[in-house]
Amino acid sequence: MRFKIVQAGEPVLRRKAKEISPGDVRSRETQQLIEWMRETMYDAPGVGLAAPQIGLDLQLAVIEDKPEYTKDALPGFLKERERNPVPFHVIINPKITLLGDSDLQFFEGCLSVAGFTALVPRARKVKVECLDHQGQAKTIEAPGWYARILQHEIDHLHGMLYIDRMHPRTFMSVDNFNRHWKDMPVSEVLRAIGIEQ
Repeated sequence: MRFKIVQAGEPVLRRKAKEISPGDVRSRETQQLIEWMRETMYDAPGVGLAAPQIGLDLQLAVIEDKPEYTKDALPGFLKERERNPVPFHVIINPKITLLGDSDLQFFEGCLSVAGFTALVPRARKVKVECLDHQGQAKTIEAPGWYARILQHEIDHLHGMLYIDRMHPRTFMSVDNFNRHWKDMPVSEVLRAIGIEQ
């Protein structure tokens, strides 16, 4: 089963989601929900999907950054973003700690703000304490693009969208991003748009 992904303006995207008890994580209903969310994420396609994006105010997100998503990307592009494949996993009731003092700015999109992108500053490294798909405690330390994915999905669980963190002047359609900005270094994009670094 594939869910409809709700778009910006739906109230559920602006509410803090409810925690799930470890016992409920192991329930047949939650396990089925995880599988359906996984199918929905693959179908979109995306690298993450939070329960509020399918209209459920639960602190649950599925994540996977498949190797095929970056097979045509230039090595420099991947290195700059510190982007490596991330296997499928689930985060439930996550608590995030931003590590270090360096932020990285890259273009980010969202399945719930379909067709648009913007530059979003995010912490380069994070630590996340959460429950996994079996309700077991788990700690994740992630750098680079994986850290960005975690921050994006956890924001969803707290009623936030990337548009709350973006540089407003960089908000654009994906079509225009591909046409004008895709191959330009972030520093040049900021300069061209008139944002001081």
